[in-house]
Amino acid sequence: MPIELICRFPVDDRELSVLHARAFGADPAVVQPWSQRLERHALTWVGAFEDGRLAGFVQVCWDGGSHAFILDTAVDPDRQRHGLGARLVAAAAAEARAAGCEWLHVDFEPHLEKFYLDGCGFRPTRAGLLRLI
Repeated sequence: MPIELICRFPVDDRELSVLHARAFGADPAVVQPWSQRLERHALTWVGAFEDGRLAGFVQVCWDGGSHAFILDTAVDPDRQRHGLGARLVAAAAAEARAAGCEWLHVDFEPHLEKFYLDGCGFRPTRAGLLRLI
């Protein structure tokens, strides 16, 4: 079945919460207010749909200027390791570029280094992180 990537699709909070929970091992019964958050904070978002079902997702937040940030890259576990995540990130990068952004940032855990560096073309940089809670 072909997969269709759709930018700024109408978000169903329950559907996206279930995808996110499946991708990250969280409780699928907890529904997050995705549509409200995305409309308020995101430059764009991209969904991957297979036969009308959400199979992948990524969002791009930004500073309103030249910097954009990849967040919440999620692919259904049944569709992982087939290039779908890289396709989502590439589509998100194209959207950020079209909006005039010069830089696309991403933070990731060590086990995702190969995906983001080799699979998506990011280069390693030094960064810092401060936990606020």
